[in-house]
Amino acid sequence: MFLNDQETATDLLYYEAIAKTVVSLIRKTPDAPVTIGVHGDWGAGKSSVLKMLEGAFAEDGRVLCLWFNGWTFEGFEDAKTVVIETIVDELRRARPASTKVADAAKKVLKRVDWLKLARQAGGFAFTAATGIPTFDQVKGLYDLATSFLSKPQEHISIEDLKSVANKAGEFIKDAPEQSDNLPEHIHAFRDEFKELLDAADIDQLVVIVDDLDRCLPKTAIATLEAIRLFLFVERTAFVIGADELMIEYAVREHFPDLPPSSGPISYARNYLEKLIQVPFRIPALGAAETRVYVTLLLAENALGSADPRFVRLLAAARDDMKRPWKSRGLDRRTVEAAMQGSVPPEVDQALVISAHVTKILSEGTRGNPRQIKRFLNSMMLRHGIAEERGFGAEIQRPVLAKIMLAERFYPDFYEQIARLAANHPDGAPEAIRAFEQFMRRPAVTEGEDEKPSGKGARKVATEPPPLPPEATEWEKNEWAKGWAAIDPPLAGIDLRPYVFVTRDKRSSLGGLAAASHLEGLVEKLRGPQLMVRGAAAEIAKLNGPEPEEVFEAIRGRILQDDEFKGKPKGVDGLVRLVEAHPALQRRLLEFVRELPAAKVGAWAASSWGSCFTDTGIAAEYRSVLQTWTEQTENVPLQKTAQGILKLAKAK
Repeated sequence: MFLNDQETATDLLYYEAIAKTVVSLIRKTPDAPVTIGVHGDWGAGKSSVLKMLEGAFAEDGRVLCLWFNGWTFEGFEDAKTVVIETIVDELRRARPASTKVADAAKKVLKRVDWLKLARQAGGFAFTAATGIPTFDQVKGLYDLATSFLSKPQEHISIEDLKSVANKAGEFIKDAPEQSDNLPEHIHAFRDEFKELLDAADIDQLVVIVDDLDRCLPKTAIATLEAIRLFLFVERTAFVIGADELMIEYAVREHFPDLPPSSGPISYARNYLEKLIQVPFRIPALGAAETRVYVTLLLAENALGSADPRFVRLLAAARDDMKRPWKSRGLDRRTVEAAMQGSVPPEVDQALVISAHVTKILSEGTRGNPRQIKRFLNSMMLRHGIAEERGFGAEIQRPVLAKIMLAERFYPDFYEQIARLAANHPDGAPEAIRAFEQFMRRPAVTEGEDEKPSGKGARKVATEPPPLPPEATEWEKNEWAKGWAAIDPPLAGIDLRPYVFVTRDKRSSLGGLAAASHLEGLVEKLRGPQLMVRGAAAEIAKLNGPEPEEVFEAIRGRILQDDEFKGKPKGVDGLVRLVEAHPALQRRLLEFVRELPAAKVGAWAASSWGSCFTDTGIAAEYRSVLQTWTEQTENVPLQKTAQGILKLAKAK
């Protein structure tokens, strides 16, 4: 049993409403150009919405819908010209028999060749700020290139200059005399592109741009600028799927000298709003929607999307999700009605699992459908492994789900559970039982227990029994307390089979998240500093949950090695990783707190200075340093921590 992580053919989240709204907007503005943003976090379902858009136009012969994946062209030298060439080529392929389209496309592509020539000149790169080089500038380049052909310099390839000279010569021969300034060039390009649309005999061109937020800043900005500068003409609509926060980040990285905002909206946000006129944001799933989604995923997997029972269940779910604030989350009564009174065991199991995991899964994934699906895939894979090894009967899925919640959302807590289970003769740690009992105790109000002491006896609440030392720490954590309160309780259950099946013996990267390219990066980041620095590009390309997975892999291996006097392999890699992905600062701080103060070398205090840029986390890190200055068991650590704090005060 496996839940496909690609764009789903079945709309389990009722995103059809978003797709229909975007289609309606495009159809109502056939003449004016429009750029529409479909925004959402990685895994929120943007690509699924875009696929629905593409399907909506599939039968309309007067609308040509093209798909452009920005990530596919990551690494190309000039993303702007690649965008234009790709769209023109797609138009030509859509009308293969039309000589008018072929001729118009050649005209546009010739101008694209000129743009490439301008880039080869070095210093003539065109952007929204600098524009296109003038005719005179290119003529100067032509003269320069032809003069070098007679006496080439050592650092210039004669073949390169021949190519440049030939292309420049062709352009100069055919270029109109009046095309010597930026506005005229842009207008000319747009006019030629309009002629291409006329030749294609279509009412509208709809270009869907997906995965733009996966691109590096340079590619993302180049793609957006190509759309707005050259292709933004009448009868065109661009629908861009991207996380708007990542695009804002790309703007800041691409234009690092932007002044601070003078108003409530940053320049990066203003730039984004200039490029994208109409934003649609896909909302995160709430608790009720998460429960519906989990139930539908598991039910579809068990029954198949064409099964009449599933079709009725999906219809009931859509009706329920029309008003999410009133949703009951596909409770048993609704499911029984959809199944006409007979609920198959697989669907019954889906109801049980969704009821158990919904609350923490909704909070832990922040309502992200892809993360929910990955969690369920990993759970089912592990249960399948247990069955193949012969102890499937000892694994209850609700218990497995609860253990995996700890593994996924609170790894340190999970590691403690694993150690306690491994060290207990029956695999049923007393600390787990006591902690769950403590969190599940009924609320005691004053007056329930009587302690008479004569006339006017006062009724007081009974104190709960003291918790074991491990559970005392857990009681301070809100996540752990919420975890302990959910069903099923783990008291008396042998947790060793669950720990075994959730611990990946071959990789520190958990479950389906393990991938060869991540394993390779982990090894690089555990290497010498030169190797770590060389991995900068790979680190920058990590997206979604990948930075966190790489971090946890390195952290786990450092702790497993249990050698802390010298700087462990991987510390420099953690620093580079957190510098590139500041969202990991909290995890890094938790790792620093995990380090055994009595066993670590001075590196533990001196390695992280550049990582903690968040003011609040930096203050917490200083508190850790202060704690180390007050201990006397490890003098080198104490002295180093004192020195760092003094230096910080001096600044």
